[in-house]
Amino acid sequence: MGKIFRVGDRETKLLSKIESSKERERFQIITAIRNNTDVFSNKISMKLIEQGLIETVSKSSIQEQLEKCLLALCNAEDFDIDYQIAPLRGLVSNPNIASLYVTAFVIEKLINHKDVVDIYGSDEEIYFCIKKEITQLV
Repeated sequence: MGKIFRVGDRETKLLSKIESSKERERFQIITAIRNNTDVFSNKISMKLIEQGLIETVSKSSIQEQLEKCLLALCNAEDFDIDYQIAPLRGLVSNPNIASLYVTAFVIEKLINHKDVVDIYGSDEEIYFCIKKEITQLV
């Protein structure tokens, strides 16, 4: 005989708090990025190039592409964000949504850019490099 699971008021409140804290964190990160897109794109592009994860002929064009990516993140619907990060969702257990979005952009789209020679490192290395810069600025 199967066990009957009944969601009580206590469990519902706990689940609601967890979900609302995730949404609040997502909103705060996107708001911070929207207010300082140029700073974020500069820091991320510098760090990716300094750590040798991206080899490029023009740092400014990489910065421009990352700025466009961050602006797209700020204006995207939840479905569009989830669609973009879907291939990398299992990369880490509790991902930073902005870091995952930018990582997916770097891996899938920036690699085909005319000024990018090559992208080195694993997906995790790129993600943690981007996450470190975003969390420092937020």
